[in-house]
Amino acid sequence: MNVRQIAGPDAAFLYGERPEWPFHVSALMLIDPTGTDRFSFDAVVDLLERRLHKVPQFRWKLVEGPLHMRLDRPIWVDDPEFDVHHHITKIAVPGPGDDRALGELVGRLVSIKLDRTRPLWEMWFIEGLADGRCGLLAKIHHSIIDGQSGMELATLLYDSEADPEPDPEPPPYEPEPQPAMAERLVVGAANATLWPLRASRLTRQIVRQGATMGRHLLGSSVAAQPFQAPRTPLNGRLTSERSFADAEVSLAEVKRVKDAFGVKVNDGVLALSASALRSYLLEHDALPSTPLVAQVPVSLRNNGGDARAVGTQVAAMFCSLATNVGRADNRLKVIHRSTDSGKEMRRQLTDAHEESLTDALPPALLAIAARAWSLAGLDDRSPPVFNLIISNVAGPPFDLYMAGARIDAMYPMGPLLAGSGLNITVVSTADSLDFGLQACPALVPDVWDIADRIGPALDELSEAADAVESA
Repeated sequence: MNVRQIAGPDAAFLYGERPEWPFHVSALMLIDPTGTDRFSFDAVVDLLERRLHKVPQFRWKLVEGPLHMRLDRPIWVDDPEFDVHHHITKIAVPGPGDDRALGELVGRLVSIKLDRTRPLWEMWFIEGLADGRCGLLAKIHHSIIDGQSGMELATLLYDSEADPEPDPEPPPYEPEPQPAMAERLVVGAANATLWPLRASRLTRQIVRQGATMGRHLLGSSVAAQPFQAPRTPLNGRLTSERSFADAEVSLAEVKRVKDAFGVKVNDGVLALSASALRSYLLEHDALPSTPLVAQVPVSLRNNGGDARAVGTQVAAMFCSLATNVGRADNRLKVIHRSTDSGKEMRRQLTDAHEESLTDALPPALLAIAARAWSLAGLDDRSPPVFNLIISNVAGPPFDLYMAGARIDAMYPMGPLLAGSGLNITVVSTADSLDFGLQACPALVPDVWDIADRIGPALDELSEAADAVESA
C-alpha cells in the first residue's frame, strides 16, 4: 500500500499552526448570476460532487505520526466518511451587504482554523450582497496547496464558458484503507535513522548558503535580506483575529506601465503595494527611514514539475520595497533592481540546497520550537524577518464560470506569518489584477485604509508612464 507521507515543507505548516497562526490559504470569488437560472447553492454542491474525483487530495484527511507522538511526519489517508456537505455552508452577509460588510464577514471566517478531523478545506456560499452578486469563499490548508497549484485546480472546478458540456457521472468513491500501524512504524523508524545524516547535510548547507548570501550582499546595493527589515506598526505579536479588504486595477494599464519602464508585472505589483504602504505609513507618521522588506514567494513548479502536485512548492525571495524613495517611477526602478538581485541570490541558494529544515529535524522538535516562539512573545522582541508577504499568482487569461454564472473577481488571501500583520496576495485574471489583503487588526486597525490606496498608486505610475512615452 502506498503511504502518502506529507513532505517536510508542507508539514511545517502543520507543526507551526497555532490559533494566532492559521496556515490556510483562501480566495473570495464574486459571482454574477445575471442571465442564468442554473446558478444556486445546490448547483455548486452538485458541481463539486461531480468533479472532486479530479482533485483527490480534497478527500484526504490528516493522520498524525505513529502513536500520536510525532515520531514521524503525518500521512494523508482517504476519508472513509467523506461528505461534501460537511465542507460547504450557506451564509448571508450582514446588512447593508456592501464591500465592508462582506470584508468583515470574510475576516471572521478566515480567522478560524480548519477542522483536522476532516479533509482540510471548506467553502462558504455567501448571499445577501447589495449588488445582487454572490460570494464564494474557499479555504484550503497550505499543506495541500500553494498559489500556482491552486490556480491549476481552479481550472478543474470551474468552466471557461457559461454552458459547457454536461459532466459525466463521477466514478464511485472507493476510499483506500488506512495503512496498518506496523507499516507506519516501519516507515517512521526508517526515516528516524536518516535524521543524523540529514542534520549533518543541513549543517553543511547552512554554512555554504551563508557564505553565498554574504558574497551576494557585498556585491549588491539593493539586495534585501531577512532580519534587516525596519520595525513598523505592521509588525508585532499576532492575535487570532483577521480582517480582509480588496482592490482591483486594470491589468492592461499595469502592462503598459511595465512596458514603459522595462520591468515585470510582478515589479508593478510590488510597486503598487509599496506606494500604498508608503502613503499609509506617512499619514500615520510611521514611515521608517530605511525601506520596507517584502518576502516574495517564488514558485518552483516551473522547472518541469507537476503544476497540480499536492503541497507547497515555493521558495522565499526578499525584496526592498524602496519606501524611502519619494517618486513612484524611481521607486519602481529600485524595486526592479532589487527583485533581479533577489532572483539571482535565490538561484545561488537553490544551487547549494541539499536538505530542508523540516526534513532534517524530528517533527516534535519543530512543534516545540513553534510553541516556544509564540509563548516567548518573540514577535515583539526580535527584529522582523520581513515586514510583510506580497505574492503574485498568474491566473487564467480567460473568463471563468461556475454553474453557468461568471466569476467577476477572485481575491486571494495568504496566511500571516509570525511577526507580520499584513499579507497582500494578487491574482491576474482576464482583464484585471485582483488584490486580496489579509491583516491582523491588532496591528492594522483598518486594512481598507491600505487597500483604497492601491488604485491611486497606479494613477501615479500611469502619469509617469505617460511622460516616458511622450518623451
